[in-house]
Amino acid sequence: MFPACENDLAEVQKVIEQGATGREVAYDVELLYSDSAIVRVRVKAPLMYRYLDNNNPRAEFPEGVRVDFYSNSGQTEGYLTSKYAIRFDDLQQVNVRDSVVWQNQRDERLESEELTWDERSRQVSTKKVVKFTRPDEVIFG
Repeated sequence: MFPACENDLAEVQKVIEQGATGREVAYDVELLYSDSAIVRVRVKAPLMYRYLDNNNPRAEFPEGVRVDFYSNSGQTEGYLTSKYAIRFDDLQQVNVRDSVVWQNQRDERLESEELTWDERSRQVSTKKVVKFTRPDEVIFG
């Protein structure tokens, strides 16, 4: 005897159409993003929620992130930290907020309460106040 279960196909389709959601949880996360087999970005976070929502798949980092950016030669070019981050898969958009700091190797530093990275246009934007610091000047915007 083999036990089996049976699912009503109409019920399964209904769940799919409604955008079934689930959540994966991961601790001490390290994500590597590469281009042509060269690591370009490393994301580290103590906690990540991966929402498996058909209508809005996303990865949330409720305890913050550190993102390191690398050059072609593998040298660190800069980093970004924030106390909260979320990436929306379908929008190809990343939002970081709460004590956002971006720093590069030229001692340039950007601070804000929120930044949005649009992966398609490759642009960063915000409607919040920013402080941009260079070794010889400080700019507010």
